[in-house]
Amino acid sequence: MKTLKFIITLCCAASIVACKSEKKEDTKEAIVESEKVVETPKTYAELSIAEGGEWVNGERGHEEYQGTTHFKNIDQLRVPDKHTDHTWYLRYEGPGWESNKIGYRLYLDWRNGIDIFGKVTDTMVLSKVGQDGFDSYHEPQSWGLDILKVGNGLGIGSLGRLVDDKVLHFKEVDSTFASIENNANQSSVTINYNGWKTANDKIDLKSTLSIRPDKRYTKHTIQPSKAIQGIVTGIVDHGVNYFTKESANKKWAYIATYGEQTLVPDDLGMAIFYEVETTADVKKGEDDYLVEFKPTTKAVMFYFLGAWEQEPNGIKTEAEFKTYLDELLNELNANNKL
Repeated sequence: MKTLKFIITLCCAASIVACKSEKKEDTKEAIVESEKVVETPKTYAELSIAEGGEWVNGERGHEEYQGTTHFKNIDQLRVPDKHTDHTWYLRYEGPGWESNKIGYRLYLDWRNGIDIFGKVTDTMVLSKVGQDGFDSYHEPQSWGLDILKVGNGLGIGSLGRLVDDKVLHFKEVDSTFASIENNANQSSVTINYNGWKTANDKIDLKSTLSIRPDKRYTKHTIQPSKAIQGIVTGIVDHGVNYFTKESANKKWAYIATYGEQTLVPDDLGMAIFYEVETTADVKKGEDDYLVEFKPTTKAVMFYFLGAWEQEPNGIKTEAEFKTYLDELLNELNANNKL
């Protein structure tokens, strides 16, 4: 009997030890899972509107949103018909997207240009931009600043239509819808332009801009509802060095600029990688270096990027920038994508 009791006691003790061991393993697994959940993101996209104010007649001859008390982040927006440039309704004037390398924003109005936020940190910064004064990002901040002057140009990688040697922007659009999405692999902004009128044509156009962790480049996919001539993207011309190159298999190419072309001022490289088969022409426009696409209703994809000398471990010289571009071109040559 004593022997039996002893055996039972040993079994119970072993069971308790096993349970404790299992609990420890479960705890370890829970900690690992928890660490995965709180992993620091390396991309981010946002869209932020003003609240607490009202639309009033402004000094510029159009309505403005005045009396803002705070900004609210949203996932999607039908842009108000009254919205145009400098209405103070959208924080930093449109949607923004960033990686741990660089940030971009799109003017969600008739200008439709894409601007660059140069970053001196590898953390996500867009949620702070324009919170302490609407256009405070034009001055140096702890995270960096707006570094590109877009002016009348396309900025970097945005869209227009070339008609009679003049780039037309988005002055006549029936409606514009914007949305953002963030996930572990990338962040993206999607714009749907409905009823974009240029010359004698009226089309719908979908534009999707996405960025991935540790990358400077944005993948830009566009799809027009009608095959029309003259849809272009480009790089604003600031009078610095301009150069081009084609991949070994002749399927991909890039246009690029490098030099002192920021508002700081200091050195910045910009580039657009495009698929040769989708391209009708590469030319100099009035304000930009342009890539013109062939008429199509199929989706067309290209990449654009900026590389600022002040980013952490950034590209400091034109020679380094060309080496970087050639590495990406070789990747496109091998894989047909980045």
